[in-house]
Amino acid sequence: MFGRVVRAIPRIEIVRATRDDHRMPGSSLIAQAAADGTTEVLGVLQDVLEYAGTIAFAISGAMLAARKRMDIAGVVVMGCIVGVGGGTLRDLLLGEVPVFWVASPTFILVAALTAIAAIPLHRAGMIQWSERYNLIVLSDAAGMALFVITSANVAFLAGASPISAAILGVIGGVGGGIIRDLLANEVPDVLRNGEYYATAAFVGALLYVALVELDLDPRAVFWIPIAVIFGIRVLSISRGWGVPVLSLEGGRADRTLDHPGEEPDRPR
Repeated sequence: MFGRVVRAIPRIEIVRATRDDHRMPGSSLIAQAAADGTTEVLGVLQDVLEYAGTIAFAISGAMLAARKRMDIAGVVVMGCIVGVGGGTLRDLLLGEVPVFWVASPTFILVAALTAIAAIPLHRAGMIQWSERYNLIVLSDAAGMALFVITSANVAFLAGASPISAAILGVIGGVGGGIIRDLLANEVPDVLRNGEYYATAAFVGALLYVALVELDLDPRAVFWIPIAVIFGIRVLSISRGWGVPVLSLEGGRADRTLDHPGEEPDRPR
């Protein structure tokens, strides 16, 4: 999704070394073919996660726009802003212009079409069915994890320091949702729902830059942090784990998120 570089697995190989540099002299053709096949499979999986995450993000933006009674233009804008907003912020902070979706508009088109289709699908009950089986939430978690790591890698390639790359990775993963909520005149969801969302993104981004510095296999560097972010999100959703939610009621900080997916009570 993010950037003028074609695919994240080769991008990470650029950060440290090419895959051929890691092969031992005398490696068999069978072993090399297996490595090539693994890379191809992971590349396909990356594409699937990118599109799944973009679709999930677009649906969340479209549903919020519908709740706010926006017109069709508002629905499309809200759906697109979640998918490309974080990457746009990242590119602007890095001075990378034009931003990624200007050169590669595929994902913004997917987000726009998804946003347009989301309303009739919701009326037909398809969105509710997906939510019942947590398909949208899981797609959101997988997409966010992928976008965090690809954004951190783009920052590395632009010359950012490890900590800066981690921060820009988080911005790439959650920035679109923050812009969406601000446009809807709401407190950004990542700052108030108590779940491990931005926290999961930052943990994964830090793990990614640490693995890059350790010069491990590029595929491990890429997929291990994604798995960690996804795992933290799933545990947060299924177990109701999260950060404390501060409340002035009773004069003390209170952890009010008791059930997965439930929003904390706000002062009335």
